[in-house]
Amino acid sequence: MNRVPMTVQGEQALREELERLKKVDRPEITQAIAEAREHGDLKENAEYHAAREQQSFAEGRIQELEHKLSHAQIIDVTTIPLTGKVVFGVTVTLIDVEDDRTVTYRIVGEDEADAKANLISVNSPIARALVGKMEGDEVTVNAPGGDVTYEIDTVEHL
Repeated sequence: MNRVPMTVQGEQALREELERLKKVDRPEITQAIAEAREHGDLKENAEYHAAREQQSFAEGRIQELEHKLSHAQIIDVTTIPLTGKVVFGVTVTLIDVEDDRTVTYRIVGEDEADAKANLISVNSPIARALVGKMEGDEVTVNAPGGDVTYEIDTVEHL
């Protein structure tokens, strides 16, 4: 069985979503179905069908979250000795060699990735190019717009 790497924050977010689905959304949906049933003929009852669709989505998401959490390998980067090496969970600051722009990314699990928040998946091209490298190394990333070369400025365990 393959373990899926996940940060402590990623696990917490999934657990919070699971808790909300089970304790808040599920009872609300059950109540909505019960109310819609009271309205009579279920074949032409749009409220009933909408509530059943919501229930199906919520139950599917609950199963998905439980599966992900049961296969998660939680990695707390703050417990790993700081060596300057890029590993899962670190925050890395890069300097574009061509124009000296800096960018900071945190390498996270698939479900945590959010490009707008500079959280990149461990399976993304840039993360794959960075993992295993050290501060001061130059890394060329095969980006959609062409190859980009970065220098690894800092590696932080936040």
